Amino acid sequence: MNELAARFNDNAVAARFSDPDLTATGEIRAKVPFNQLDTLWINTGTLCNIECAHCYIFSSPTNDDLVYIKLDEIDPLLKEIKTLKLGTREIGFTGGEPFMNPDMLPMTEAALEAGFDVLILTNAMLPMMRKSVRAGLLELKERYGAQLRLRISLDHYSAHHHDEERGAGSFEKSLTGLDWLNENGFQFSIAGRSLWGEDEAEVKAEFNQLFASRGWSLDADNPEHLMIFPEMDEKADAPEITEGCWDILGLSPDDMMCSNSRMVVKRKGETEIKILPCTLIPFRADFEMGSTLEQSFAIDGGMFDRGAVKLCHVHCAKFCVLGGGSCST
Repeated sequence: MNELAARFNDNAVAARFSDPDLTATGEIRAKVPFNQLDTLWINTGTLCNIECAHCYIFSSPTNDDLVYIKLDEIDPLLKEIKTLKLGTREIGFTGGEPFMNPDMLPMTEAALEAGFDVLILTNAMLPMMRKSVRAGLLELKERYGAQLRLRISLDHYSAHHHDEERGAGSFEKSLTGLDWLNENGFQFSIAGRSLWGEDEAEVKAEFNQLFASRGWSLDADNPEHLMIFPEMDEKADAPEITEGCWDILGLSPDDMMCSNSRMVVKRKGETEIKILPCTLIPFRADFEMGSTLEQSFAIDGGMFDRGAVKLCHVHCAKFCVLGGGSCST
């Protein structure tokens, strides 16, 4: 286990989520059956142009624990979706900063050409604003229009809190990128954070003021325009989710991200890509589901029951079930 993976596993909370079948109180752990692959997520690598204070995978200019995925590694997955007739709607790219990956534009083009919607999660800073990247994005927008969407990480409506998380000057650099996207007619949305414990209605009102001041046609009350993500903390205190929680919480397993998505990563030192249930647990070997999508739908044993995912991680509880978080649209 590398040092980064150890940081994810060496804590008291992880020990509570240790038995894939039973909670610490001996109750049957909840699981999420797989329904349909609506979104396939590709982690383009953990390298990033900035280092955020609370990045859940510790992306930075030097962290390459997840190495760059290449076009020839995702092509077989796009073909597998078609061969298996999975009806997948969307290919999502996340990082790190996706536009640092040299194959980002070719991978985007391949997914769009295959008929998928593409969602790219980016900070809209220098990697996206390089002349060659902007030219490539403009060409793709011209050819594929609304099939291509970008979600920009703007943690807060104020420069003070955003820069507190992402570094001095980050807010203005992201606004510059957002203005360019807006001026050129791209489809984009905003991803904020709940780090500061503010009233949600007030946060949306402030974001709406920001949107209006920049001339962006976004509505903070529309979750397709603004998503405020619950925080991901490996050491957070969160209850384990039992089978009985679905009725208590008024939720369905079908509402969970792992019922309709899969995540692709490539770890440093490994020769094959790995399929995982979702974007939040890229370093957990016990959540690996093989190297093909077909394998991931039928995997049995450990954290899985014939493709169903046992909710045996603090993120399952805090982010997805209790936080209502979902990385897709």
